[in-house]
Amino acid sequence: MCEACDPATRDGFSAAFHAAHGIPPNPYNAHARITGEPVIGEGTWIGAFTVLDGGGGLLRIGDGCDIAAGAQIYTHSSMRRCVSGRAYGAVDREAVSIGNHVFVGPHVTIMPGVSVGDSAAILAGSVVTRDVAARSLVAGVPARPIGHLDIDGAEVRVVYHRAEQDPGTAV
Repeated sequence: MCEACDPATRDGFSAAFHAAHGIPPNPYNAHARITGEPVIGEGTWIGAFTVLDGGGGLLRIGDGCDIAAGAQIYTHSSMRRCVSGRAYGAVDREAVSIGNHVFVGPHVTIMPGVSVGDSAAILAGSVVTRDVAARSLVAGVPARPIGHLDIDGAEVRVVYHRAEQDPGTAV
């Protein structure tokens, strides 16, 4: 085990850890893995253990977003290359765009090519494979719209499409 990885000698995910593993440090969260050169807006918060794949400058995250712990946002996929035994010689890349004031819940995965509109909320554990409209509430695998957000200043009202989707409704 290298000295940077040894819990007895390392100071969290220190500069030494990052240097020893070729991971550039980031100003958001020392426990986040941010690759490439993503464009990240002002006031955006990024939780621990997130993966932000900004390779090729294909990732844009707007202002005032919250990207919760364990979220993963990808702009590439090597699936075709892998399953073809490398006969397909490329890694597919598609841009991901996340609007302003978007909530990305814990352990959400956002796949390449997705756009998320302003003030949308993606609930925990969702896998986003399609675009998400502004002010919509999505959940599930794959993520589907389950409601929308009515926002008036500090007042935010969640409107579910069906009553059984409302966690406050007895079933």
